Amino acid sequence: MYQDKVVLCGASAYEKKFYLNEDFSSLPQQVKDELKITCVLYTAEVGGVITMEFDQDGNLDIVASSKENDLLFDEIGSALKIKDMQIKKRELWETLELYYKVFFLGEDLE
Repeated sequence: MYQDKVVLCGASAYEKKFYLNEDFSSLPQQVKDELKITCVLYTAEVGGVITMEFDQDGNLDIVASSKENDLLFDEIGSALKIKDMQIKKRELWETLELYYKVFFLGEDLE
């Protein structure tokens, strides 16, 4: 059903928009709100674009990018912010990975 990478959500400082993949509309509203807050705050602080993607094994990757000519994008701040998010929201990321593996990849809980 799913191959390669599947985008969970993302936000863009350029377009001032947040995106949540419709395939994940069944997530609890609190989780969707937390994802939106996290992505929007990231782009407000650092700039550029952030996406949260599941790889083919169900691992959640946080990917940051910017336009080539964006001199305001803080590359070092981006790496630090992503590392901070991975630590502070570790439980959320692990829960999302489990959700994806069970409901999208069809893996057993055990």
